[in-house]
Amino acid sequence: MNVPVELPVLPRALPARAASWAEPTDVVVIGSGIAGLTAALHLREAGLHVTVVTKVNIDDGSTRWAQGGIAAVLDPLDTPAAHAEDTLVAGVGLCDPEAVDVLVTEGPARVRELIKMGAEFDRHPDGSLMLTREGGHHANRIIHAGGDATGAEVQRALHAAVRRDPWIRLVEHALVLDLLRDADGRACGVTLHVLGEGTEDGVGAVLARAVVLATGGMGQVFASTTNPIVSTGDGVALALRAGAAVTDLEFVQFHPTSLFLPGNRSAQQPLVSEALRGEGAYLVDGDGKRFMVGQHELAELAPRDVVAKGIHRQLLASGTDHVYLDARHVRDVTHRFPTITAYCLAAGVDPVHDLIPVAPAAHFASGGVRTDLHGRTSIPGLYACGEVACTGVHGANRLASNSLLEGLVFARRIAVDIARELPPQGPIELDKVAMIGGLPAADAVADTAEAVVTDTAARRARLQRAMTRGAGVLRNAETLAGTAAVLTEVGAPPLPGRTAGWEFANLLTVASALVAAASLRAETRGCHWREDHPEASAAWRGHLFPQPDAAGGLTARWEEMA
Repeated sequence: MNVPVELPVLPRALPARAASWAEPTDVVVIGSGIAGLTAALHLREAGLHVTVVTKVNIDDGSTRWAQGGIAAVLDPLDTPAAHAEDTLVAGVGLCDPEAVDVLVTEGPARVRELIKMGAEFDRHPDGSLMLTREGGHHANRIIHAGGDATGAEVQRALHAAVRRDPWIRLVEHALVLDLLRDADGRACGVTLHVLGEGTEDGVGAVLARAVVLATGGMGQVFASTTNPIVSTGDGVALALRAGAAVTDLEFVQFHPTSLFLPGNRSAQQPLVSEALRGEGAYLVDGDGKRFMVGQHELAELAPRDVVAKGIHRQLLASGTDHVYLDARHVRDVTHRFPTITAYCLAAGVDPVHDLIPVAPAAHFASGGVRTDLHGRTSIPGLYACGEVACTGVHGANRLASNSLLEGLVFARRIAVDIARELPPQGPIELDKVAMIGGLPAADAVADTAEAVVTDTAARRARLQRAMTRGAGVLRNAETLAGTAAVLTEVGAPPLPGRTAGWEFANLLTVASALVAAASLRAETRGCHWREDHPEASAAWRGHLFPQPDAAGGLTARWEEMA
């Protein structure tokens, strides 16, 4: 399919010097959140040597920021079928029922394994797990830790387990650049930049018999996001450059209530969990008037996309950049929501006495690198799990608290498949592998002078602002075309090298693919909202696969659902 907007020419490989060193392993896992660390631990159980590569520190990904819980059928009165039904309803017709069945049936066992690893979840005085409910669920099946600090506890437990295993090699402060493939087209490692290693650019390679992408999300493509600063879509961009199938990028879930922090809008915005609205907090405009009443029968407790759109319309109508959440009447708010309270106090807001400034922020990518039920991508030897993957579980809109569960379930499935299918051990020589597009020559690396670095920061900020304005909560053909025009301007060559430039190139690639898909999907479905096509259409019940051509342009393939 031809994309109806003009987009920038995208790089087929990042502008980096050739790898000057190489390190062998059985499996390289890219990412250190719940998906990556779970995969690494199960791979070690299979007796494989594992190298985990992470962009900054092991705990700097999205997992530790998760305030919500993990959804799993742990109540005898609940059933996997009921969990599946809630998931399918939330996905608005685009979920893969087989993937959903895998999630809900295998999920409870994976949660129990996590508990055995040492994760401590909230319990009743009698020792039983405290199960709660979140939006879209019709049963109490959500477990939490520390009230609103589930991700931090999960990350702590997995981190401790990884540190106990001397055969898991952890490489921190390493940005993965591009995929390496052998003569048969099988993934056999990655190039990466490690601070302080190798040449002045620190570019080397990890050579492996399988590669697992667990790089997390791409929230930093927008000006306001709950994702950490490292979430620049690196895994999806790598996959697109390598020619792997990527789909459903237009379905980005926006959390309606992030804590509004004026100033640097490209930084991570703290999440103000919907659990606070579940306890009675409500939204008001600058005059203190509730504006969600009458827009939906559940008002502030409507589905996330409805609330996010309600807030966005209010912002457009008032010309402001935030609304307020009134939690002053919520009983014992400081003790029941300690993480949120700490965020607020750090921003100079006391939720006991003050209104909390909030605004929608990009929160979760339902799409990503397409996988099968075993986490395999369309490239042999390349796997994906967690937010970077599109397993088919989420469809057009993720059900609350299914994301951590997805990471647990499919990471283990990947480990099982790799242990069963891994090719025999054999020497891999760096000079006999290649990236799609070829290894760039040294003179192709862009200048890294201070002026170029400054220019990159300005380009990145323009890209993020344009994506929020034109491809964010509300979209239409005109706003998407305007966004595409900005992407073309900021993506003009040359693209600089080094970390800031590589991250920008990844953001540009992911943003362009998202805008291409959003421009084509002429309907409203789940968290993709087209104001010029406000209804869902049966003709669009399927998946779009944006893909770069040989010249760096974007086309799209359509796959109709059965």
